[in-house]
Amino acid sequence: MSSSNDEDYQLIFCTCPDQETAEKLAARLVEKRHAACVNIVPGLTSVYRWQGKIETDSECLLLIKSRATHYSALERLIEEQHPYELPEIIAVPIGRGLDGYLHWIDKELRQLS
Repeated sequence: MSSSNDEDYQLIFCTCPDQETAEKLAARLVEKRHAACVNIVPGLTSVYRWQGKIETDSECLLLIKSRATHYSALERLIEEQHPYELPEIIAVPIGRGLDGYLHWIDKELRQLS
């Protein structure tokens, strides 16, 4: 059974220029308890327009599992530590999820006493 505040759970997407950057950001987000888990998807190709020119770059994608209550701190950390001038940070609500997994996210995001 889903809890009534499932909409508070979020999946945040963030692209990184390389595996090393992705691993550092992922570790920092989990260490600071802004994210319960971060998956790193290598081998992504991004095509986009930047400063009037079409660019094609290899990137890694972070899939960050968190809650809306942690989003501001998560965004701030990424902006401070990301090498891009304008990093992609997009949050989408998780409409439903396995109760046990959602409870695990809650447990991991709690601050240590």
